[in-house]
Amino acid sequence: MSARTSRALLLIALAVLVAAAWRLGLHERLSFEALQDGREALEARFRAGPAGFVAGYFGLYVAVTALSIPGATVLTLAGGGILGLLVGTLVVSFASTLGATLAMLASRFLLRDLVRERFGERLRRIDEGFERDGAWYLLSLRLVPAVPFFLLNLAMGLTGIRLRTYWWVSQLGMLPATIVFVNAGRQLATLESPGEVLSPPVLLSLAALGLLPLVLKALVGPLRRRARLRRFDRPRSFDRDLVVIGAGAGGLVASYVAAAAKAKVTLVEKHLMGGDCLNTGCVPSKALLRAAKLVARARRADELGLKPTEIEFDFAEVMARVQRVVKAIEPHDSAERYRGLGVEVLEGQARLLDPFRVQVGERTLTTRHVVLATGAEPLVPPIEGLDEVEWLTSDTLWRLRELPRRLVVVGGGPIGCEMAQAFARLGSEVTQLEMVDRLLAIEDPEASEVVERALERDGVRVLTGHRLERFGLDHHGQHLVARRLDADESLRVDFDAVLLALGRKARVTGFGLEELGVELDEKGRIRTDERLRTSVPNLWAAGDCTGPYQLTHAAGHQGWHAAMNALADPLWSVPVDWSCLPWCTYTDPEVARVGLSETEAKERGIEHELTTYEIADLDRAIADGEAEGFVRVLTPPGKDRILGVTIAGPHAGDLIQELVLAKRLGQGLGAVLGTIHAYPTLGEAAKMAAGQWRRAHVPARLLGLAERFFAWRRG
Repeated sequence: MSARTSRALLLIALAVLVAAAWRLGLHERLSFEALQDGREALEARFRAGPAGFVAGYFGLYVAVTALSIPGATVLTLAGGGILGLLVGTLVVSFASTLGATLAMLASRFLLRDLVRERFGERLRRIDEGFERDGAWYLLSLRLVPAVPFFLLNLAMGLTGIRLRTYWWVSQLGMLPATIVFVNAGRQLATLESPGEVLSPPVLLSLAALGLLPLVLKALVGPLRRRARLRRFDRPRSFDRDLVVIGAGAGGLVASYVAAAAKAKVTLVEKHLMGGDCLNTGCVPSKALLRAAKLVARARRADELGLKPTEIEFDFAEVMARVQRVVKAIEPHDSAERYRGLGVEVLEGQARLLDPFRVQVGERTLTTRHVVLATGAEPLVPPIEGLDEVEWLTSDTLWRLRELPRRLVVVGGGPIGCEMAQAFARLGSEVTQLEMVDRLLAIEDPEASEVVERALERDGVRVLTGHRLERFGLDHHGQHLVARRLDADESLRVDFDAVLLALGRKARVTGFGLEELGVELDEKGRIRTDERLRTSVPNLWAAGDCTGPYQLTHAAGHQGWHAAMNALADPLWSVPVDWSCLPWCTYTDPEVARVGLSETEAKERGIEHELTTYEIADLDRAIADGEAEGFVRVLTPPGKDRILGVTIAGPHAGDLIQELVLAKRLGQGLGAVLGTIHAYPTLGEAAKMAAGQWRRAHVPARLLGLAERFFAWRRG
């Protein structure tokens, strides 16, 4: 039997039961007046057969609660008046919990999948919240009788709260109100209405009781964290408020924020200030891409009515210029600058002796909190024959001073694509190997196609769907063997240099984390909560060592949160919000994204509309000879709210910022459309996409009325 059929049958059965109850006048028999009139008869039935009466009463209570039929309050009063305080409380407590649980399960079975299809992303966030704190929230709501319990039962069915948790929290949470009503039922003869039970003092007392779980939650967290630190020797006083380990983007921002807040902060770096971004990542790669782009433009000058030409260059000088760019930016991240901002900067290997003591060389620093910003390093998996060849990573690539005649790039992510295109434009014969069926697998397929076409146009031999099996060295030279997955055939590729661009792994060893029991996730990264606290309460983490995004601006974003949350602990903290994080792959053309891609929306079952504007229609792009790519915007059906944006095209990383801001401020495409854009600019691409969305959402009926109105005015 299919799930749809089962739901239909259950829905019919519930409808029949409710209709039968209504037909039999159960709602009238469960009124307060009917209870007062029939109280003596009920007491007589109880005296005649107590066990049978209690069983029947229990079953009726469960049915009324499970079917969400009004009358549970009257039944509770009856339980107190007939069964007494102890027995009445016991029976009502278990009957109400069982009925509420059945109602919750029915709601989950009938409605949850339907609601998930429509509100998948919102429901996922609610589920994440209930996974962490659902018991506390449910307990608070159960303790306040002003919250309609039947609505609460149905709402809880839409969440992912566990059945066992729901049962015991409901049992406990409904108990105080149950006792109040059962006890009131003992004076049933003197009551004129159920409303008398909840006098203002009683209602306020229960409301205050409802706040108790949230207060306890706020207290339990710090107490638990303090208990975890109890096994360590806590200093009587501290030399510093914060020690930051690692001077990459996350560590630099964390130390800057702490110093700006007038905290005493020490930044420790064992190698180079600025981390991977300045020295081996963002900065050198963009300098190289700039040179390669100029060479490519000269070759394609005929597209602009000019004579194509080959630019003569010395690769060693190109790489020397890359290092000059690094040196020019270096002062921005230098120890001197940060000392001037009030940060104590130490050079050396930092090691945690315990959560409060950090050893740097011969010195031992005491601190209230530590921010771990230890970064990441290239992932080099064990591959057969790797030790027989000379291989490069994004860290060692910059030592090259001679252009490889044949270069193999292993990996189809952002680093692999950027470097494959750059070296191909500079004259290398480049082969790019990727195991999955397309490049940039985190993006929509349409964006991957734009990048793959561009790389192939620049001479890159793109081999997607190929798994690297081994490296080798023979009389022909260095080579690799890859297997084509869809045809199960092997392929040999000879090379002079190979770049491994297979991702990056968190740098977590050598800092004493293992000895302190700092937890790692399944990817070997430091596990943190949404506020960047690790499993050791006064240790925080930011940047590539914790993820989930290994991006410079993501690390800086985390650095701010880690420092502020640490310094304000335990009084105040802010969770990290990733909803408006943009990122960009700096190929030519670029690919930039914020929020959901269409692929992710489909995978999560999120209803959406897709608006696509082709940059081939943009005047400035046509004039510049760069009319390739698109702007894709996801919005909820019929609503002007941005779920996600993907831009593939020239300067996509710059163009997306307007839409990032609109999303961040809760503005839609209407606000972008209403913003004046200079003409002709690439920035008009966002406005054109917004105009395309607007044309698709003009009410047809309104246009019809407008047409008739103007016809009437013309006479």
